[in-house]
Amino acid sequence: MTRTIFVTTALPYANGSFHIGHIMEYIQADIWVRSMRMAGHTVHFVGADDAHGAPIMLKAESEGITPQELVARYAAERPRYLDGFQIKFDHWHSTDSPENVALSQDIYTSLKSAGFISSRSVEQFYDPVKGMFLPDRYIKGECPTCHAKDQYGDACESCGAVYSPTELIEPYSTLTHAKPVLKSSEHFFFKLSDPRCVEFLQEWTAGDNRRGKKRLQAEVLAKTREWLGTGKEGSEANLADWDISRDAPYFGIEIPDAPGKYFYVWLDAPVGYLASFKAYCDKQGLDFGALLDPAGETEQVHFIGKDIVYFHALFWPAMLKFSGRKTPDGLHVHGFITVSGEKMSKSRGTGISPLRYLEVGMDPEWLRYYIAAKLNSHVEDLDFNPDDFVARVNSDLVGKYVNIASRAANFISKYFDGELGYVGDATALSSDIAAVVAEVQADFEAREYGRAIRRLMAYADTVNQAFDAAQPWVLAKGLTPDDERRAALQDICSRALAGFKALSVMLTPILPALTARVARDLFGDAAAYRWQDASALPARIEKFKHLMQRVEPSMLDALFEPPAAAVPTPGGEAIADVIDIKDFAKVDLRIARIVACEAVEGSDKLLRLTLDAGEGRHRQVFSGIKASYSPEDLTGKLTVLVANLAPRKMRFGVSEGMVLAASHADEKSHPGIYILEPWPGAEPGMRIS
Repeated sequence: MTRTIFVTTALPYANGSFHIGHIMEYIQADIWVRSMRMAGHTVHFVGADDAHGAPIMLKAESEGITPQELVARYAAERPRYLDGFQIKFDHWHSTDSPENVALSQDIYTSLKSAGFISSRSVEQFYDPVKGMFLPDRYIKGECPTCHAKDQYGDACESCGAVYSPTELIEPYSTLTHAKPVLKSSEHFFFKLSDPRCVEFLQEWTAGDNRRGKKRLQAEVLAKTREWLGTGKEGSEANLADWDISRDAPYFGIEIPDAPGKYFYVWLDAPVGYLASFKAYCDKQGLDFGALLDPAGETEQVHFIGKDIVYFHALFWPAMLKFSGRKTPDGLHVHGFITVSGEKMSKSRGTGISPLRYLEVGMDPEWLRYYIAAKLNSHVEDLDFNPDDFVARVNSDLVGKYVNIASRAANFISKYFDGELGYVGDATALSSDIAAVVAEVQADFEAREYGRAIRRLMAYADTVNQAFDAAQPWVLAKGLTPDDERRAALQDICSRALAGFKALSVMLTPILPALTARVARDLFGDAAAYRWQDASALPARIEKFKHLMQRVEPSMLDALFEPPAAAVPTPGGEAIADVIDIKDFAKVDLRIARIVACEAVEGSDKLLRLTLDAGEGRHRQVFSGIKASYSPEDLTGKLTVLVANLAPRKMRFGVSEGMVLAASHADEKSHPGIYILEPWPGAEPGMRIS
């Protein structure tokens, strides 16, 4: 029975380029989609950019462009990655789209009508300079547990403690360095703690979909039990209502009938799955409403990483259920990708750039194959090991798979003009192939890609061993046109090529470009392969053409080659990254006169400078230059002040700027700090440009 399936991957956040984790997830989904289509099912495969939120708004602002321009810039990159790795979405959209606005607002309105939206006043940090409420990641301060400095507002990277921003010691805004103030605002909440939600989620997470399969993997179900409880007495759900609103300024979708309020990005981001599908349906003339009718037959499947299970296993199905929409039939959750057992890091040379991979001339299907060989249906991390990559690709794809055709095809072309022939009844051969295909197809559907590849390579070994045992090169030696050995030679090589064709069909979800060339150039097949084609024995071949080169270890060296090191200056420190004139113009440098200077009691580093910057008032600035200057050295001198640096509250008072000074990177070998002193004639208040 054919099926209709709606498939998505997690939406990438549109403030950066794709990384290898994105590519791994898209390859996993693409393989599954291709496999299901080969079985005759209708699959709609869509993606989109996650285009809203404070980080995008603030990054765009820092670059002097609109959020839409920033999103468009990264969207323009997407085809290079997707096409480069043969990932074929039917449609790619954006959450900043009319479809997403309409669907998000409609879902919210439905939830509100059903009694699942509440509101209350929330007190949170507000940046008085920037004029906006601060997300937790834009607040830093001293950890209340271990007292590490410059820790984020939600968790300490030093000791791992989790806390609220209001618990930070000496908090400051990372945007302006101003001290945030507590301010109240009305927020809207999705009532996830509602008993109706809890009851539904306990059933949905543990239940089966319409095909009798579990919606969630065992590992994911176990995680949801931690949040939901088991439903038994004494096991209570631990769900908090979800804050779904943010205050202006915010780049997002406005909440209906709530001026100045916007949906939190995590509300409209998953709705982007539906918006992308809606745009695709409109383009193709499909009935979106009928396809996603809750009572309909369409299956809805999401491929996601383990870091976003909470949103997809709780909020998303509950939002859909209580807004009267279809709920997902399955979440396919995967782990992270590591390199040689370590988290990826550009500085350590353990990061894999997808574009770098393509630029150094590496075959994208090598990576597709290697990732597939490491994937299974469990939530496990996938490790990329360079030595293993070289060995696996060269051994499996070149040494086992391609090797069959390169050896057998030459005999068929030379002695039989491309005609294949089988001795006796070849039904058993076709049946043997069909049995292998059935197992491999089932493995692909179950996302047991590694197991499928083990079956494939075992079958390739069988084909190669039979070919070697028959020794066709011996039969071909001195062969004449009427030699009785001709039939045996033709049969041996034909069976090997039938096996090669079967392997090509079974590898099509993983190696679509290579197997398309095999179908067209070797077997003369015009149509795309389907699973049943594997057991249809080929009748003739064209002249064999080279199919795949081996991986050279030098390619891996080039892939992981770190960026060229910057050349240190005589000051011992490399020149910083290039900025443009807009970046420089943001720093307001002014001539200032040091009208007074004194040592700071209780500090062995600081001097307190009183500065005249031509403002009609004096500024107080603390500077760590006591080791190089005495107060009398500086009084009356001109210097350079960073005038628009946010005031910073220190133990000794408020510092209202920073004076510029130079020092060597190696302070031990080159001690000394040198304050900048303008030439005579400069006057306080003059701007430096």
